[in-house]
Amino acid sequence: MKYTQKRERNTVTVTFKANAEEWAKFDQRAYEQNKGKYNVPGFRKGHVPKHVLESRYGRGLFFEDALYICAQEYYGEFLDKNKEVTPVARPSIDDKSIKFDDKGITFAVVVAVYPEFVLGQYKGLTVAKTAPQKVKAADVDAEIDKVRERNARFVEITDRPVCDGDQVNIDYCGKVDGVAFEGGTAEKQTLKIGSHTFIPGFEEQVIGFNVGETRDITVTFPEDYHAEELKGKQAVFTVTVNSITYKELPQLDDEFAKDVSEFSTLKEYKADVKKSIADRYAKDAERADEDKLLETIVNNTPIDIPDEMIEEQIDQYVDDFRYQLQQSGLNLQDYFKYTGQTLEQLRKDHRERAERAVHTRLVFEQIVKAENITASESDVEAKIKDYAAQTGSDYEQFSKDLQPSDRYYFENQVITETLLAFLKKENTIA
Repeated sequence: MKYTQKRERNTVTVTFKANAEEWAKFDQRAYEQNKGKYNVPGFRKGHVPKHVLESRYGRGLFFEDALYICAQEYYGEFLDKNKEVTPVARPSIDDKSIKFDDKGITFAVVVAVYPEFVLGQYKGLTVAKTAPQKVKAADVDAEIDKVRERNARFVEITDRPVCDGDQVNIDYCGKVDGVAFEGGTAEKQTLKIGSHTFIPGFEEQVIGFNVGETRDITVTFPEDYHAEELKGKQAVFTVTVNSITYKELPQLDDEFAKDVSEFSTLKEYKADVKKSIADRYAKDAERADEDKLLETIVNNTPIDIPDEMIEEQIDQYVDDFRYQLQQSGLNLQDYFKYTGQTLEQLRKDHRERAERAVHTRLVFEQIVKAENITASESDVEAKIKDYAAQTGSDYEQFSKDLQPSDRYYFENQVITETLLAFLKKENTIA
């Protein structure tokens, strides 16, 4: 095998040359792999001589397969001898480069590779400290209101009609032009009036119903409704209210504080809530400072990123989104149908985020390498033990069942945390 290589930006082109003798071996291997596909009268299948097949189907019968075998083998040998070349995508053969004659064959393999770049400044930087958000009385009230909501009880109403804010249990049947449509009928459906979860105008017209009452209400589907056949159509729903309940919040007093906390007075409870919010705001500010520092470090190192790396990251985002949809009982096709979005648009929407993620990863990988940051076995085991404890798993069994890829995940977590600690130590946030 003879070869020459040339690098332009993030692409390496390797031109290989095989003499006639070398090429004959690849041509023979292609024949051995494919001879079983052909039936020729007078020969058993798989035993037709090579020259017979070539005379019948043409001399170039096995050329493409032989070229693929040759390229695969030569490319592998090239990577073994050139460890500094790190592919980031599958290689391809440049069809225009192929030159074949009685002396042998010459062809070029093109592959996108890990970008070359010089690390910018990542130590000795100063980043302005973020002032934590101040805790307002409204913040405390909002937090306590959430607790009151969680501790609310529903009281059944029988002596008045439906009011805004009530929760009702209803049966309904919707029709367009007198014909029931798919998804327009339900029984014992729970609906909070004012939540705006139903078609505009529906909930407002349920106000005033009494328990057991049945009425027809008329609504118009929005022009941007997800079901094409219902867009802009007028529908009549026959609605029956089965029950009315009202959410009753607990009184905001000392008894409430005793019920939901370790404190005996509302004043003490509010003070603790205020402290918790202040701690959260302080952590938010700390994370914002970390983000600013990391962003500054990444921006200090411009990188010409191969498009293949960005596309691969987008693939990962799309796969993650597909999985999230599946957890909700949907798929990408349903999502595109309901939203009018396309896969191309979804990928485009993720491109900037993907490019940033790849850029960040490349910079951090080089810092880890430059600073020789590693994860000790004890640190990795400690991380695994913490995770097992958080998930209620038996550590010994959990650790035993881990696959190599799982351990790599925990190792990477340790390295990432060590890197962050190193960067915060080597830089100033003030």
